Amino acid sequence: MKTKGDFMDTKAMKNKTNHFAATCSSVISGVISAFLVIVVVALPLIYDNSYFNILETKYKCFYMSVLAMLAVILVLGLIMLVIDLKEFQGEHAKNLFLALKPCNWKQTFRLADGAVIIFWLVSVISTLQSEYLYEAFWGNEGRYSGLFLMTLYVIMYFVVTRCWHYNKWVMQALFAAGLIVCYIGITDYFQLDILHFRGKVKPEQSTIFTSTIGNINTYTAYVALLMGAATAMFTIVKGWLKTCWYYLCMVVSFFAIILGCSDNAYLALGAMFALLPLLVFRNKQGVTRYLVVIATFATVIQCIDWINQAYADMVIGLDSLFQILVNLPGLLVLVVLLWCLAAGVFYYFRKKEKENVAALLSGKKETTERAAKNMLVRIWLVVIILGLLAVIFMLIDANALGHGARYGSLGNYLVFNDSWGTNRGYIWRKSLGLYAAFPFMHKLFGFGPDTFGIMTTQSFMKDMIGTVGQVFDTAHNEYLQFLLTIGPIGLLAYLTFLIGNSWNMAKYWIIQNERNIKTVEAAGLPSECIGAIGCLFAVICYCAQALVNLNLPIATPVMWVLMSVGVAGCRKK
Repeated sequence: MKTKGDFMDTKAMKNKTNHFAATCSSVISGVISAFLVIVVVALPLIYDNSYFNILETKYKCFYMSVLAMLAVILVLGLIMLVIDLKEFQGEHAKNLFLALKPCNWKQTFRLADGAVIIFWLVSVISTLQSEYLYEAFWGNEGRYSGLFLMTLYVIMYFVVTRCWHYNKWVMQALFAAGLIVCYIGITDYFQLDILHFRGKVKPEQSTIFTSTIGNINTYTAYVALLMGAATAMFTIVKGWLKTCWYYLCMVVSFFAIILGCSDNAYLALGAMFALLPLLVFRNKQGVTRYLVVIATFATVIQCIDWINQAYADMVIGLDSLFQILVNLPGLLVLVVLLWCLAAGVFYYFRKKEKENVAALLSGKKETTERAAKNMLVRIWLVVIILGLLAVIFMLIDANALGHGARYGSLGNYLVFNDSWGTNRGYIWRKSLGLYAAFPFMHKLFGFGPDTFGIMTTQSFMKDMIGTVGQVFDTAHNEYLQFLLTIGPIGLLAYLTFLIGNSWNMAKYWIIQNERNIKTVEAAGLPSECIGAIGCLFAVICYCAQALVNLNLPIATPVMWVLMSVGVAGCRKK
């Protein structure tokens, strides 16, 4: 029979065990936090020899940071294991390995987790069956996005999502570093060259490189991540200080992404403006702030128009889709109307809030408002569908029916030919031809990670130079490149990973919003929920621009970091 002393000893032992587990978890989480801050700050800012080795410098920065983190965690883990075996008979180690048993996989892994494992396994198979195994592993004949880098991405994802407790300062570090990158990029638009980088490159190429990132396409991919995160967090955050901070980050990112002079930016903008209301229209603040976002973006475009006119002899100038937006007739009137609309909606919600205090206490107002907001989300979904149908119609009309001329300057974006998108149409057509000629194993698992440049130079080098006057070592479409390099199974797994985790982050916010609707109105959502939505829209913006851009160890590692941070914020502690 157990005595009272026995129960006291058992309780003390249990408390000691829990304290040890909490301490170990906190230490590992702290190491990961330090790594994440280093990546989001150092990776975008680090450089060595101007733009000449910027890709290699950032690639080295990322992989060395990941390897250092893993080494520290391994050493700490071994120390903790020894203590666990000595003090607790290996109880914590047993619990850890128990979660990895196949019978517990359903609780341990989600669909997106399984998809990213398949993505990695397919990449391994693709590398092993490639005629260029060394190049496929290291990616040294491409942009260093071989199996080695993919492995680091996947390991980092699982380490962060399983071993890290959300820390809001990671997102703040991201924005702080991002503002510096954007500031330098904006000054480059004014040709100030404060880093003295452009004087070292050929004059005819100087305008295609900017800030501490490099090529303008990669720069706008990075800025798209900042823009998506800052805009989403601005629409849902409470408190004036946080609101002003995220608003500042959003405005600067709007200027930076437009002045980056790369058309891949409009895909990120379109995805953000189209999908953001599906979440934020679920409360009054979200509706009002979204209108503020639209009005702010229009104001930024108007300001850029004034800047281009006032400093025409200093700035690079716009020659892309943004030039069409800047030249819209009645733009200033539109800006004023949008701000009036935002103010009117804000005033209407404030007035209704004061008038319906009694209804709120009875519970009727909450039910009515929820129904109205759900209806607003459905209406917006219909608007998105109609917009997609309109785009599809214009594409068919401009290409299949040959009516591209009727769309004026937009015809350059609607009519697909070899010169479309700075010759992207050419390389996409040739890429599909390459895939069609693949043997069965390559059709299934691709030619090998990041071996696209080897394929093109071997297959149609002379045709590239003779037709478009340039050599393509990437497909300038991340998804098409994955199709050729790791095959359809790997591509499908990657898309499942992206969509699955995006859905998990969106669902998490919706549940939090519904459960805490009264608390949300008063105090705001928890920081991990706000951060998860910021990460979600950063990933959405990245994925949209990836349709016409390439995968580089400059912006892509930041996307994987933000995906991991967002998923970690959604997981139960």
